[in-house]
Amino acid sequence: MGSLSRLLGVVASHQCVKCSVKLFSSSTIAQKGVTSYVMQHGIPPPAKYGGRHTVTLIPGDGIGPELTLHVKEVFRQACVPVDFEEVCVNSASEDEDDIYNAITAIRRNGVALKGNIETKHTMPPSHKSRNNLLRTSLDLYANVIHCQSLPGVQTRHKDIDILIVRENTEGEYSSLEHESVPGVVESLKIITKANSLRIAEYAFQLAREKGRKKVTAVHKANIMKLGDGLFLHCCKEVAAGYPDITFDNMIVDNTTMQLVSRPQQFDVMVMPNLYGNVVNNVCAGLVGGPGLVPGANYGNNYAVFETATRNTGKSIATKNIANPTAMLLASCMMLDHLKLHDDAATIRKAVLTTMNEHRMHTPDIGGQGTTSEVVQAILKQIINGKGNRLALH
Repeated sequence: MGSLSRLLGVVASHQCVKCSVKLFSSSTIAQKGVTSYVMQHGIPPPAKYGGRHTVTLIPGDGIGPELTLHVKEVFRQACVPVDFEEVCVNSASEDEDDIYNAITAIRRNGVALKGNIETKHTMPPSHKSRNNLLRTSLDLYANVIHCQSLPGVQTRHKDIDILIVRENTEGEYSSLEHESVPGVVESLKIITKANSLRIAEYAFQLAREKGRKKVTAVHKANIMKLGDGLFLHCCKEVAAGYPDITFDNMIVDNTTMQLVSRPQQFDVMVMPNLYGNVVNNVCAGLVGGPGLVPGANYGNNYAVFETATRNTGKSIATKNIANPTAMLLASCMMLDHLKLHDDAATIRKAVLTTMNEHRMHTPDIGGQGTTSEVVQAILKQIINGKGNRLALH
């Protein structure tokens, strides 16, 4: 058994285009087998090789590499049965080989954790956002974030607890624009009945699963009567099948005002792509900022986890002051998705105890702690928790 364990722990390195891809343990799962399993069962692929899972890790740009490094450190200390297949994506590259390497890895493993990949507006129009390409290629149609007040963080509003469901594959992010005549650009917003029904159904199912009472559809149907009108109509159609859940709708500009004045009125919110981007950032700001809120992108076959606001934090990269909370909580969402609920609970408890009880804060939320100090405090909580469990036995 010992020799088998050593064999399964062997690390193999492979060289990819423009980057180094490191495969740990179970990265040789056949893509066909994983995909067919997920399509049949709608759940993540089962653990392989002694109960371990392989997850694609995309460090991204800015603070992404240092935060994903801390995730690996925390997983190692907590003995989480996850091995990372690391794929680097070069945001400055003009070819798309690296992002397609990452997409292939996610198709093989079924699950990924990623830092944000920078999209520069100075790139030529032909350059596609790597983040958007990843989401559309894998049909990760539902972006879900949970904005919740944290007792250890000082904010203007308290008692916020909002689930935001954002359509992730169409709308203004369809990458369909052209210059009709010099000086006139048409940018197409695509809204389809099939995808609107799908995201509305997801939002109501999530609300019922989480015991929520109300779903609010956010739109601009008073102006975009066809596009947003179709989205709103689809939400109303789905709502009719959930009589136990209250449904209402709100125009997007009013929504932003209501969020900053009385956010407690919202429970579950569902909206098209661009509005979701705006509302996600507003809500993250309400509960303390981008360093606190995790996010997830779900499709029928794959799931990718990241920070909610998708910013790279380039200005604070390598300064050891980035808040690791959002990335660590995103990794906990990933563990829950993999049915590793005990591991997720252990890490989540350590993160929140460090923030709320011991008040170890980075500068973004008014503290003076460094990233490393916060992570060390979290690791201490995990170690203490292990010791307490051993003592009970």
